[in-house]
Amino acid sequence: MMRLRNKQKATVGGRSFVFNALFVLINLIGLTLVVMGSHKNFEEQFMLFSFIGWILIALTGAGLFIFQGRLMMSNVSRVLVGGLFIVSGLVKANDPLGFSYKLEEYFEDGALAFRIKEWFGAPGFSLEFLIEWALVLSVIICVVEIVLGVLTIIGGKIKLVSYLLMLMMLFFTFLTWHTANCDSSMKFTDRDTYEMSNPIAAMKIEEAKTNKEIKIISKDSKELVIEELKQPQCVDDCGCFGDAMKGSVGRSLTPKESMWKDIVLVYLVFWIFVAQWIIEPNTKSQNIKFIIASTGVVVFFSWVFGWYFPIFFALFCLIGGLWILRAGGFFLGNYWGTSLIVSLFSFVFVTYVLMYEPMKDYRPYAEGSDLVKMMNDGIEGKYESMLVYKNKKTGEKIEYNSTSQEYIDSKIWEQKDWEYLEMTQKEIIPSRIPSITDQFNPFLAVADVTEAEMKLEAVKAQFDNAYVDGYLVMDLAYNSEVEVPASEFTPDGYPDTDYKVIKEIKMPNPEFTEISLRDYITTADRVVMLSVKNLTEANWNQIERYKEIYYGCKKANIPFVLVCNGSREQINEFRSKNKWDVPVFLNDETELKAIARSNPSLLLIGKGIVKGKYPHRSTPTWNWIKTNVFK
Repeated sequence: MMRLRNKQKATVGGRSFVFNALFVLINLIGLTLVVMGSHKNFEEQFMLFSFIGWILIALTGAGLFIFQGRLMMSNVSRVLVGGLFIVSGLVKANDPLGFSYKLEEYFEDGALAFRIKEWFGAPGFSLEFLIEWALVLSVIICVVEIVLGVLTIIGGKIKLVSYLLMLMMLFFTFLTWHTANCDSSMKFTDRDTYEMSNPIAAMKIEEAKTNKEIKIISKDSKELVIEELKQPQCVDDCGCFGDAMKGSVGRSLTPKESMWKDIVLVYLVFWIFVAQWIIEPNTKSQNIKFIIASTGVVVFFSWVFGWYFPIFFALFCLIGGLWILRAGGFFLGNYWGTSLIVSLFSFVFVTYVLMYEPMKDYRPYAEGSDLVKMMNDGIEGKYESMLVYKNKKTGEKIEYNSTSQEYIDSKIWEQKDWEYLEMTQKEIIPSRIPSITDQFNPFLAVADVTEAEMKLEAVKAQFDNAYVDGYLVMDLAYNSEVEVPASEFTPDGYPDTDYKVIKEIKMPNPEFTEISLRDYITTADRVVMLSVKNLTEANWNQIERYKEIYYGCKKANIPFVLVCNGSREQINEFRSKNKWDVPVFLNDETELKAIARSNPSLLLIGKGIVKGKYPHRSTPTWNWIKTNVFK
């Protein structure tokens, strides 16, 4: 009994500090090889890298258990996982609205929910009720990540933390697995309920008569229940690091890369989980070592993301958490107090960015951004047509470039043991859409142009194309007059036997249907653009300040435009209610969400460069703009 009570305490070195340190290093090398082997850049070395990697992981894993090195491996994992969780949580907390938009994509009925419908035969299952809670969930996830990161580093409540880390990482791994393996061409059974007063109900009843993929389950005077085969909505970006990865290194992680990132984290969390019984809260000297090591992880990711605030935030949370642990007294001098103070810091930060704009703006419309460059930074992909042949005896497959000399010289099509299987496209250079796509296109239908828009020189210039040369022609067969654009009037299309030219005319240009400010905004010397995500839900407490800026721009001959997503009725009501005849143009709401999180937000643009960007709570005066921006 005495021997059991005096059982030796687990140490970092275990039975051999040197051996365990080597095991940890080689284990991480093996993990790196496995991940590298999964990447498309190492397709040819996949088997080699995977084999060597798994062997190294298995052997060193066994060695760590034999030499009692679990504590050392768990300490390394705590540093890596804790540092990454703080950065990941903070990057998402920097733009909680953006993260909530991503969650909304997952909550759509054809996105994540279709897996449950498919696996459990529950066509009526839906996650759409969570859409209205997306922002709340976004904030909670961000804060929980930061708190878990801090507690992991300082060793607080490690048993509870290890369970929460494992549950969170298993969920995120499932999420990224779903994203990486989503096939938009497949179909699943979905069940929807419509009120009979809804016009869609009548439409579905008619469709069910001819469409075998739609089946009426029940129908009464109040509602209609149908089952329908639908295609899943595949999310192409998990949003793991918000827009930070895309804004800093030029692209987000691919779904497969995100999945492997989470697999690595699950593996590291596993070591924390299996060592939870021997991990004890840090001593003072251990806290210093862990904070220095984890700060190194934070510094690395801050460098990757080009944002060094996470370093100060991480130190602030770690030191603040340890301070409350020591000075919090009976109620707060524990790890619950640490969790509370870190949560408070995180909520203060989230509240600030929700009230204004992300502290670090990674979107293509950030202050200082070159809009023209962002419109042209896409990459056109390069692909090769590959012919796949299969050996009838061995089943071996071989690929040839269809135009290569190697394929011609092989004459494989003449060999009896080989048969043609298929033609595939091999990606040589991956394509990338521009940071700013054609979704950014402030426009207005010609029929909706008012005097307010006509005062803009850009609009007047486009009306020069409102009329084109044409002919008034008599259609002899029907004895009727027809207006024909000169560019379309050809002898073959309008032969003399059937048509007679009456006179040359100026006629409305059939191709002139809308006014676009896209080119003008990106080339004009100075433009002020008021971006409004939703005209009716916007915060108009600063309406008088906006009107002041509008009239100041008018005197200085600087174009001022309001770009929003709304109906003609909403625009007319807005102008009438606020007595403000401002030029209004329309744009897709998705792009307006990307332009600014604040609703509304003021952008000052000069020759395509965003000179200033101000949320409604910090809108400057016209005099300040004139002095500091438009000098």
